[in-house]
Amino acid sequence: MRQFLSLARAAAVVLSVASTLPVMASVNDPQFPADIAVYYPGSDVFANATERWSIYAAPAFAAAVRPSNEQEVAKVVKAARASKTPFLATGGRHGYGTSLGKLRNGLAIDLSKLNTIEINAAAETATVGPGVKIAELIAPLQEAGFEMPVGSCPSVGVIGATLGAGVGLFQGLFGLIIDVLVSVRLVTANGDVVEASARSNPELFWGIRGAGANFGIITSATYKLTKAVNGGQVFTADMIYPASLRKDYFNVLKTYEDTMPAELALNTAITWNADTNDTQVIGTFVYSGPEAEARRVLAPFFDLNPPVVRSSVVPYSEVPFTVLFGLVAMMSQPGGIHDIFSANVLRFSVESLNTAFDKYDAFYKAHPDGRNSVAVLESFANQAVVAVPHDATAYPWRESKGNFMFQMSWPELGNPVEEAANALARELRDDFAATSGYPDLSVYVSYAHGDEKIEQIYGRDKLPRLVALKGKWDPDNVFAYNNALPTKLP
Repeated sequence: MRQFLSLARAAAVVLSVASTLPVMASVNDPQFPADIAVYYPGSDVFANATERWSIYAAPAFAAAVRPSNEQEVAKVVKAARASKTPFLATGGRHGYGTSLGKLRNGLAIDLSKLNTIEINAAAETATVGPGVKIAELIAPLQEAGFEMPVGSCPSVGVIGATLGAGVGLFQGLFGLIIDVLVSVRLVTANGDVVEASARSNPELFWGIRGAGANFGIITSATYKLTKAVNGGQVFTADMIYPASLRKDYFNVLKTYEDTMPAELALNTAITWNADTNDTQVIGTFVYSGPEAEARRVLAPFFDLNPPVVRSSVVPYSEVPFTVLFGLVAMMSQPGGIHDIFSANVLRFSVESLNTAFDKYDAFYKAHPDGRNSVAVLESFANQAVVAVPHDATAYPWRESKGNFMFQMSWPELGNPVEEAANALARELRDDFAATSGYPDLSVYVSYAHGDEKIEQIYGRDKLPRLVALKGKWDPDNVFAYNNALPTKLP
């Protein structure tokens, strides 16, 4: 999922996006269902229904609705289409891609009321609504003795994290979130309700697993669960490495490129330390196995003798609240500026890592307002991910060994540091793309900035099949704002 929350911020995902029509039709249009309340700017409900994790390049809404069930979602979609009202449906509202900001004067469809969780212990499945957040699911999973792949940010929507693929801490053991997805129900661009699974609309199900924001609003999803690993106990550690140790840290990281065990997730953050007034590296480690085994696996990092070390064994359900010194929940509060660029990598280039550190260091020192910016270098094991055949789903980057993000942040919109921040992030994206092992920039869709070429997001070999699906299920490009696929190729 997400997606690993950095010390500064986490990346997460919008649940669904909508119409290319640029003008907001009146939401008082008689075609809107009379039994569904419409909320407007100035009301507390509107503010709550449209509040977002990132306010940078955010969509702009003229009204909001809060459907209570799948049937009401379908009614809203039909009414919006009939009245030519552009809309955006959301769950956790953690999405940050700049393509979302193209929606102006639209209708917000807040799915937070669709928040049911059903765990079937006999079938070993969980079925959730789009309003369910990761924190709300992992606790009952733990209690029932199960686990599944999830992201590390507790306030991201489970289904939202699924839409792009769902990279995350436990993917080495369980695969991506889409790899445990059994079926979905969704409202299509016409307001119809359909099911997609391996047996029902299998081609649509293929496309949803990697390009899920393009075809409809998912109103429920069923996932296959796994019995808890190591009794549901997980070793976690955070270590701070000052600038004097960064080269040693990156050299050690390089040795894990081809040797990372399936139980391990590793995140590297380049951040500014306000206490020492210097740039630092934070290593965060999650190991789904016994503590002694974890310490043996991570010995090279411990042996660098970082001055700050936190380690503990916690239940699976407590991992998001423990890592990064317990700051994840605080860092996922809404209303901040998150301007994010990224690149997938097949190799950990020590040269690029050191260059990134130096460039962030210079940026921090030249631009104090940008010191909440951070490099988030996710390096999660991928054994279970690559075990799934490349053509089994639409997701194109299964072989990736790292999802590297450059999360830029500053205090307020309009701050002049924006120009320098964007320049740095684009430069770093280019640097890592050049040494990634891929022939071109490749980007996980949930981490896309919005300025990439469509093949850099969805993969050149996947595009013809995906575009055909888009043309069939959304020929009018209703779902057009979340790095949307074209309805036809040039």
